[in-house]
Formats: sequence, structure tokens, C-alpha cells
Amino acid sequence: MKVITNNENETYNIGIKIGKQLKAGDILSLNGDLGAGKTYLTKGIAKGLGVEDYITSPTFTILNEYEGRIPLYHFDVYRINDVEEMYEIGFEEYLYGNGVCVIEWGSVVEEILPKDTINIKIKSLGELSREIEIKSDRITLK
Repeated sequence: MKVITNNENETYNIGIKIGKQLKAGDILSLNGDLGAGKTYLTKGIAKGLGVEDYITSPTFTILNEYEGRIPLYHFDVYRINDVEEMYEIGFEEYLYGNGVCVIEWGSVVEEILPKDTINIKIKSLGELSREIEIKSDRITLK
């Protein structure tokens, strides 16, 4: 399914709708160019999961953890050079744990992601407009 958003708030609200539908063990792979809105969408997903903390992109730390109705494990793997690095940080424990994993730049590590990963692609259509494509049978935007 594809949806067009016209500003950051709409992108955030799409994230809330997604977050409300997630369950423990869900994995989301977010992909899109720099500045496409991956972190904004993640902020909405976090809100939908009941996370009250301020969400920042873990670009330099690779992982930020947040508590909500379900724990959120927010990865940014942009700087990963080899998927082996993911195993070194205990990625599998998070992947198969009791939380939701949101992985920015997920295509970098797609070879180690499960087949049922929810894939989301964000494409910039201009300064604030975005096309968000969600590949999942379980997620609706109603």
C-alpha cells in the first residue's frame, strides 16, 4: 500500500497508526534517502507504541532503546560496513526478543532479516511531501 503525506505531521501520524498495530516480535525495515523522513516516521511509531521519550536517530550509537507498551529497539545501520557488526552488538537478541525493532537503512542488513519483516520505503516528492510504501498484509492505515 502507498500513501502520500504532505508534511512532517502527516508522516508522524502515519507512524502512530502503524505503531498501534504492532506486536512484540515485529521487525520494520525503513528505507529512503537521507532526509526522507525515516526518523519522523519512527517518532510516530514510537508514539503508537506508547513511548513517551524523545526519539532521536541512533546514527552514531547504532541502537536506542525505549520503553512503551512494547519495548522499541530503534536501529540506524547506515554506518554498518559488514552484517557481522550486527552480531557483535547482540542484534539477534533484539530481533527475536520481546520488543519491536525499527531498523533505519534496513536494506543494508536485509540478508539477516526474517522473511516476515515489514518493509517501508519513504520517497521524497518535494520539500515536505513523501510517498510511503508499506509492504505488509497486517498493517492498515484506517
